[in-house]
Amino acid sequence: MDWAQDTLRAGFCHALSEMYRSEVPLYGELVDLVWKADAEAINASRQLGGANVIDPDEILPSRNRVERHGAIRLGTAKELATIRRMFAVMGMSPVGYYDLSVAGFPMHATAFRPKSREALARHPFRVFTTVLRMDLLTERTRDLAWRALNQRNIFTDRLVALIDHAESQGRLTPDECKAFIAEGLETFRWHSKATVTLEEYKILKAEHPLIADIVSFPSCHINHLTPRTIDIDLVQKMMQDNGMPAKERIEGPPHREYPILLRQTSFKALEETVYFRGSDETYIRGSHTARFGEVEQRGYALTRKGRKLYDDILARVNTEAVETEADSGKYEALLKRHFEEFPDDLRQLQEQELAYFCYHVTPRGGKGLDTTKANLNQLLKDGVLDLEPITYEDFLPLSAGGIFNSNLGNTSQSKRLIMEADADLDGFQRMMGAPTIDEISLYAQMQKDSLETCRVQLGLEEIVE
Repeated sequence: MDWAQDTLRAGFCHALSEMYRSEVPLYGELVDLVWKADAEAINASRQLGGANVIDPDEILPSRNRVERHGAIRLGTAKELATIRRMFAVMGMSPVGYYDLSVAGFPMHATAFRPKSREALARHPFRVFTTVLRMDLLTERTRDLAWRALNQRNIFTDRLVALIDHAESQGRLTPDECKAFIAEGLETFRWHSKATVTLEEYKILKAEHPLIADIVSFPSCHINHLTPRTIDIDLVQKMMQDNGMPAKERIEGPPHREYPILLRQTSFKALEETVYFRGSDETYIRGSHTARFGEVEQRGYALTRKGRKLYDDILARVNTEAVETEADSGKYEALLKRHFEEFPDDLRQLQEQELAYFCYHVTPRGGKGLDTTKANLNQLLKDGVLDLEPITYEDFLPLSAGGIFNSNLGNTSQSKRLIMEADADLDGFQRMMGAPTIDEISLYAQMQKDSLETCRVQLGLEEIVE
């Protein structure tokens, strides 16, 4: 059903955003604030004002305005396998593997998103999807989690029927697409009535708050939606100026002239009223903290060499931060100092093969070329080709995990169990019923395809990198 996947994905993302805006009004305020920040950033860069103020919707690519990533937390293999099938109907594949145990979370994850440059340009909706690792829970909590999770079904019967139909028929009618969106929203909807007792909730939360969030409710409620901005430093300042409970610092690499990977910030999770099961179908009032709003600024996709440099620098930052007991301000200074090692120049990023690029033939393209084989850097130098950095479409790598483990002596037995665990890609893929796709290979293929297009346009036998 390729003809409808991009439209269906866009429709689902819009409906999900509207639902989340009604559930978490502060998210709506955040989206409005991001639009204002982008407008201010564009106008400041053009040094315009008054009647010449520019509407960012007229300047930015359309995807910047509609772009969202969401995050959900699942509990079982069946949930993960079914969500994979659901996202596949919308043209979203499992890209990358994230071992969250390095940060003390008993979970691992993938990102469901479109794979091709064209599909991403049409609508780049992505969902960071974690699943609980039962092997990293203590026995008491594991038994409680199994009991609670096996009693719930986060998918409606109609949704499962539509997934089956899409897989067998290869398409959905417009009316079926509308039903798919409506039924799919139920999987992500917030429910204030828990499926566990207050006592059970406390047991789960004592081991890890995220375990309680995954296990205690009848759906895998969306826990945040993230708009994209062109100036996250300005958004952070505006959040603080507007009294939003913003994080102390922006996560990811420091501010750069040529941004890499991803930078993100958020307002802190809200405390919400929930009702826990009591005796005789009664409910006891309590509270739960889970849902928040996040903002991201996307940079360039890094090569394996670039990712290794990023990881090595971050490892040194984290080591020094632990040794010096750095607070948020000192950590920011450490980050900025150490990342001076990472070239902040477009040509250096290209020549040192640290980032991925798409190449294009320029208007003067190839006039006077008298060779069948050409060197890429010479073609760039001669103005025959131009380059455009490939946007990073994934999530922050959990780098330098060993640093997080350096103070294990002070942690509980349950957290020690999590942080000493190995990654389990094979186990994750078995749960999902399909392999994950290596994100770096996708970027490498995009670069390769663009060079092949240039080679054909220029009539060359080979472009030597």
